[in-house]
Amino acid sequence: MAPKAITSPVPESLYPTLALLLLSVGLVFTASFFIYATTTTRRNLSIAREVTTGAVASVFLGFGSLFLLLASGVYI
Repeated sequence: MAPKAITSPVPESLYPTLALLLLSVGLVFTASFFIYATTTTRRNLSIAREVTTGAVASVFLGFGSLFLLLASGVYI
């Protein structure tokens, strides 16, 4: 029995769209993080909000970068 070829669960035609969408959302969360960190007083800072916003931005930017590399032909 011949082994099956490994295929992507996401169609290759969606890579550029996903890259643009995920990077855009990640940049919005990054901007939100910086705006919150610079406009909030020390007394009102919430470490939980900063960590959550930073983690969400990191995930979106990470997956966006992955799809950008895949869309440009760099298969990792």
